[in-house]
Amino acid sequence: MPDAQALRGPGAAARSQADAWRTAAIDAGDFTAYELGIIHDWLRTLTLLSVVLVPLFFVLDVFMMPPALVGRFAVYRLISTLLALAQAVIVRSTGPSRWSYLHGYFISLQVGGIIALMTVDLGGFTSSYYAGLNLVIIGVNLLMPWRAEHTGINTLLILAMYIAFNLWSPHDSAPSAVLNNLFFLCATGVVAVSINYVRHGLIRKEFTLLVELKGARDALWGEMELAKRIQTALLPQRRGALRGFEVAVSMIPAREVGGDYYDIIETNNGDRWIAIGDVAGHGVDSGLIMMMAQASIMTAIKGTPRIGPREVLATTNRVLREDIARLGSNHYMTMMVIQMADDHLLVAGHHQDMLIYRAAESRVTAVATTGTWLGITDDIEPFLSATRLDLAEGDTMLLFTDGVTEATDADGEMFGQERLARVLELCGDLAVEKTLQRILDEVRAFQADQKDDMTLILLKKTRRRPEEEGAAHA
Repeated sequence: MPDAQALRGPGAAARSQADAWRTAAIDAGDFTAYELGIIHDWLRTLTLLSVVLVPLFFVLDVFMMPPALVGRFAVYRLISTLLALAQAVIVRSTGPSRWSYLHGYFISLQVGGIIALMTVDLGGFTSSYYAGLNLVIIGVNLLMPWRAEHTGINTLLILAMYIAFNLWSPHDSAPSAVLNNLFFLCATGVVAVSINYVRHGLIRKEFTLLVELKGARDALWGEMELAKRIQTALLPQRRGALRGFEVAVSMIPAREVGGDYYDIIETNNGDRWIAIGDVAGHGVDSGLIMMMAQASIMTAIKGTPRIGPREVLATTNRVLREDIARLGSNHYMTMMVIQMADDHLLVAGHHQDMLIYRAAESRVTAVATTGTWLGITDDIEPFLSATRLDLAEGDTMLLFTDGVTEATDADGEMFGQERLARVLELCGDLAVEKTLQRILDEVRAFQADQKDDMTLILLKKTRRRPEEEGAAHA
């Protein structure tokens, strides 16, 4: 059972504590604790009704009771109202506990006891005011989602008070009046017990379903987490140097399996490649398509010597089209591949703009990508072109997915490419790891909640080593 002390707290926080109590009970499979959480929640309504209705019934007393008794009844109602008010404060300032159900008994005893005393003043068993006890039995027991046995015990206590007080009454009562009143009170109690018996069974079924739902949810999320780990494990964790470049990479997955893709590939013959892309949508199918694309690109690059970036994308697209059809999906994917040489980069594919920090000018320029998405048509070669891009020593290129620029703040404003370019311009002369961390800090400080994967790749052109200079001149 959850720790009651850990769930206690004043004021409005008590409701959230009751929710936490029930959640903990579901997690633990503890029906008794779950039941107590519901009881404590309904006690808020029950005590509030007592505070409101008890003084309202005094208005009825003023019109219906003998004038000589109005003062005494006012004292009765005042005492009952103050007790109900104190109980309401206690219930609202505490969390559930194993003793929460006692509040239901207390309300019945103090409100029912006052009504029983009134019947004594009004003629004992002959008074029709006993009907107020029916209201107490119905009101308390139908608002308290407790077990049927509590309903039965509560009804018997009310009957016991009514009988005991009126037996001590000096009024004589006809047996028929006593039998009539007790019959209707008992009948009310039987109805309340029956209703609570059925309702408690429904509450137990609800709890069982919630526990089963939690188990299914946990199993699903366990599989989702496994899929996410598999997905991220297949991505390279390369940081540091890639012949001629400093490299820094970060991929921050969202809550579910996503479709962000990147790869940094260096073949046995020294070819260097970088790829980045994003599958439309989220979920397991997007993650599967991402992994299919990765396998296809890796196979094309490592299995076909001297292949160019256009051919890599065309091959990958043909594989993806077939795989997407088998999945019965209509996903598509942005993709850009970069073939790296010592003196230039060769870029193909359609993705987010590339941001390049030019060290000589200390400014950032955006280079748009060309081509088309993967997965929307069988043959994309007519739409592909390879663009040569030169980087000078000290220049830094930033590649990113739309999870970065579309990160939103609490007002729904996007981080945007312009803001991203400004951050890069401010720290582009730093080491790539520091630049990457600065960008991540800015995005995290800006966004209210991460809703999409965020991938960042930073490449910084480094000064050639002496042996590389000699090889170039040779």
